Amino acid sequence: MTLQLHRPDAEGGLEVVAPVSDDHRTQLKAQRWGSSLHRGRLPRLANTEMEPTPAWLAVGLWAGLALVTFVIIVLGYGTGFWG
Repeated sequence: MTLQLHRPDAEGGLEVVAPVSDDHRTQLKAQRWGSSLHRGRLPRLANTEMEPTPAWLAVGLWAGLALVTFVIIVLGYGTGFWG
């Protein structure tokens, strides 16, 4: 027994409720789902909290990290710190 098919009544019991529809999309009424727009098109929603990182900046970050790691390893072996 689930609350999807059984709803509480005013007397503390449960009453049987028949399912409305097999298609859940007919129940979506909010504008963000496109039901109220022309031809049911979904609106374009931009994520204002996320700005994509430019490719050149990402490549530069990893190349710089690799260079710094290489320099630390070479200096460590050159000064005898690792050995």
